[in-house]
Amino acid sequence: MTTIIRSLSEISDRYDVLYCDLWGCLHNGYTPFAEAVEALRAFKAKGGYVLLLTNSPRPRASVEKQLEKIGVPRDCWDGIASSGDSARAAMLRGLVGRKVWFIGQPHDQSFFAPMEVVSDSVEIIQVPLEEAEGIVCTGPEDPSADPEVMRPKFLYAKQKNLKLLCANPDIVVDRGETREWCAGALAQLYTEMGGESLYFGKPHAPIYELARMRLAQAGVDCPPERILAVGDGLKTDILGAQGEPIDSLFISGGLSREDTGTTDQPDPEKLDQALTAAQVEATWSIGFLR
Repeated sequence: MTTIIRSLSEISDRYDVLYCDLWGCLHNGYTPFAEAVEALRAFKAKGGYVLLLTNSPRPRASVEKQLEKIGVPRDCWDGIASSGDSARAAMLRGLVGRKVWFIGQPHDQSFFAPMEVVSDSVEIIQVPLEEAEGIVCTGPEDPSADPEVMRPKFLYAKQKNLKLLCANPDIVVDRGETREWCAGALAQLYTEMGGESLYFGKPHAPIYELARMRLAQAGVDCPPERILAVGDGLKTDILGAQGEPIDSLFISGGLSREDTGTTDQPDPEKLDQALTAAQVEATWSIGFLR
């Protein structure tokens, strides 16, 4: 059973590294959460290392620019590991072929930029679906549209046996008060239709491999028992932590605020029901990161 805490400081001495999620934990897509910023600053002040572990389909440089635009202070985190970088490395090695059909928005074109860590990259060409050898999905072209609108094209893609590279396993995200569909929703539909979807973000292993590489690059040597994953996604952040395995802090006031009855703190009974329904276990839980 998860233990409900009131602040990160209650347990921070147990950990040297935080794998901290972004949306729903540190910001809402528009503004940073002041208490979360201060909690991370306090953790760093005690000598901790904060790695932002995000299912954003963007390269880490683009994630950093987005954080700056939103107003997240640079002094509350140390490094970034993104699902986008993990998926980009696989794409540039030709996992879904050279000619790819791209599903996403114009601002996600940075996904196709070269990566220094991939020395054996192939030339990736964006083509129409009819000419494609594979699919690269960073998210819906219209995040407000029902994923079902993709069914006709996905049927054609499945008949061609195209693999879909999913750069963001999240199903939905809350931008302010608006819930939007993510790449994970499209990949889920494609899989349900009999297609093959390849995942690289939480809860899947590649992004945790990238996280360990980022820590090593920063000279941080930390055993798994001293790492804490912080996130509001039961099927991404918490399930991923469980698979590593590392401890987790579930932010119940994010995506699951209604299911957990969270206003300031979660309702204990509803919290247990939500965890049981998702078939995951969280080491700790809190209403909001603070």
